[in-house]
Amino acid sequence: MAEAKRAGTEKPHYHGHRQRVREKLIESGPDAFRDYELLEIVLWAANPRGDTKPLAKRLIEHFGDYAHVITASPEQLREVPGIGDAAVAAIRIVEVSAVRLARARVMHRDVVLSSWQALLDYCNATKRYKATEEFHVLFLNRKNVLIADEVQQKGTVDHTPVYPREIVKRALNLEASALIMVHNHPSGDPTPSRADIEMTKQVRDAARAVGLMLHDHLVIGRDEPFSFRSNGLI
Repeated sequence: MAEAKRAGTEKPHYHGHRQRVREKLIESGPDAFRDYELLEIVLWAANPRGDTKPLAKRLIEHFGDYAHVITASPEQLREVPGIGDAAVAAIRIVEVSAVRLARARVMHRDVVLSSWQALLDYCNATKRYKATEEFHVLFLNRKNVLIADEVQQKGTVDHTPVYPREIVKRALNLEASALIMVHNHPSGDPTPSRADIEMTKQVRDAARAVGLMLHDHLVIGRDEPFSFRSNGLI
């Protein structure tokens, strides 16, 4: 009976593993972990007592890497066996936190254009891994402080309709003085299309007509963003 009682209270094999992982995270930081190991920790919130390593490995196998898991939609996540609402919520909170942090680094700068890298980091964090195109406009005041980042349009995997008049109208409503346009290419190639170039010219001209400045148009792909300003297209 005593042996049975001890067996019943014995801690599962992964209890010691979790403690070792916690210590490693505190002492070594995230760079010491593989993608599936970080995801394993994230999933602890959904499964406080179970072994989350198998599910973490399935997710990495399905999506390819940690970033694509974290930015996957709830519908995409549920395609993986073993994923429930608790796991979806645990994964989603990581993306939400990353976006909140990146936005804070930009929104709380006195002059956004003096921190160009923070702006690029923010755009990459919020838009690089989207499965469909999203067109954002960053609205700035006279001191180039970011007023708002708003989604203007969402499209299919390769096309987002953009309406220059609506962008200018919104800028005037916000009392903005300048704009930065940002959209992603789900294909990973940030090279702008002919339609992207033509649309950018239309927005630039519409903005100029009412005294607004279009600072840049960034296309977010897999690697470095494409800047219309740097490439002489504005």
